[in-house]
Amino acid sequence: MRTRIIFTFVLLFPLINLAQNTMNYNKLTPEEQNVILNKDTELPWTGEHLNNKGKGQYTCKQCDAPLYNSEDKFDSHCGWPCFDDEIDGAVVRLPDPDGIRTEILCANCSGHLGHVFIDEGFTNKETRHCVNSISMNFIPAAQLKESKTERAIFAGGCFWGVEYFMEQKEGVISVVSGYIGGNKDNPTYREVCSGTTGHAEAVEIVFDPSKVTFEELTRLFFEIHDPTHINHQGPDMGEQYRSEIFYINEDQKKIVENLISLLKSKGYKVATKVTKATTFWPAEDYHQDYYEHKGTLPYCHGYTKRF
Repeated sequence: MRTRIIFTFVLLFPLINLAQNTMNYNKLTPEEQNVILNKDTELPWTGEHLNNKGKGQYTCKQCDAPLYNSEDKFDSHCGWPCFDDEIDGAVVRLPDPDGIRTEILCANCSGHLGHVFIDEGFTNKETRHCVNSISMNFIPAAQLKESKTERAIFAGGCFWGVEYFMEQKEGVISVVSGYIGGNKDNPTYREVCSGTTGHAEAVEIVFDPSKVTFEELTRLFFEIHDPTHINHQGPDMGEQYRSEIFYINEDQKKIVENLISLLKSKGYKVATKVTKATTFWPAEDYHQDYYEHKGTLPYCHGYTKRF
């Protein structure tokens, strides 16, 4: 029933939702739109970051998500900034329409970055992310200390409800609904709902750790869905609605395991899985900020104090 209703919504209002979703992103100039949205390429040797030797971090021009660290930048003499590694989970790879190259996109907003090439021999990582300068901002190391952000990825049933409650938390910068934990690149909602891809509906949260901690977000996660349910929340049934936390690093894993132990000591039969994060694939535009646009409250999530 839910899938049929959503499909009708997409047919009637795709352009409206696209406009609403992009309102949360930085305003782009026509030149930036041409590359980031229309997948064009800036002229070689013209980008402002090509010869930048400063220490710091490169972020997405459209959504400010961290993409690359300066220590992974190298000169390949190709005319564009190049990196032999990305920040974990920051970049999505897709087959390019030309059938030859591999396109790279910002995992947070799907903005076009450039292309990735392997086995060229430039560095021992055998990887070259060839990125348009116009797709990125650069944050110097000194400024980074003042504007550090972290990520968290939670799956707790329908991503609409989890997204809604997480966005209310002070210190949360952005919440994106999407898919993770499956066996297919860039899955669609229909494919995930078919139960054949293994993905979970999840949210990726970017937050300011000086205002809210990962532990606080994880506690909230356990209190806005039922972590004792296996593969369902409320009326939503299926593997894609499982309870699972995808940790970014070992510190996050330890925090999650400690909280699960605490819940079990309180008598909860916790079914939440704890898994190392893989690629997070942003969902279609009409899934983003769903309840905000619809003007209603979540139907399968609510707050229950458990700690």
